[in-house]
Amino acid sequence: MDAQVVLKLVRGLPGAEEHEGWAGQPAFKVRKKGFAYLSEDETRLIVKAFREEQEALIAESPEVYSPSWESGRFAWLDVTLAVADEDEVGELLTEAWRLTAPKYLIAQLDH
Repeated sequence: MDAQVVLKLVRGLPGAEEHEGWAGQPAFKVRKKGFAYLSEDETRLIVKAFREEQEALIAESPEVYSPSWESGRFAWLDVTLAVADEDEVGELLTEAWRLTAPKYLIAQLDH
């Protein structure tokens, strides 16, 4: 998969917006809070996750997933897009969005 697939997946999430990140890379936010970022060369996706999910995915598929930075109860996951499964990345993006979005937007997706 590639960055274009990521963009398509993000556009399907209510209230999700693309912004310019700290290094000029695409940053995906909902209500001004980030939930995913593409690398500058658009080969990797950094996505918000729970620490347990990050650890499990890295243990299961170290060729696809690696740890990014940690913040509070979240541990961001670095995904190598070229070897990632599109359905799994879609689930990760949706979950990252759910961890960030307000309840009224989550309700829109669930209907």
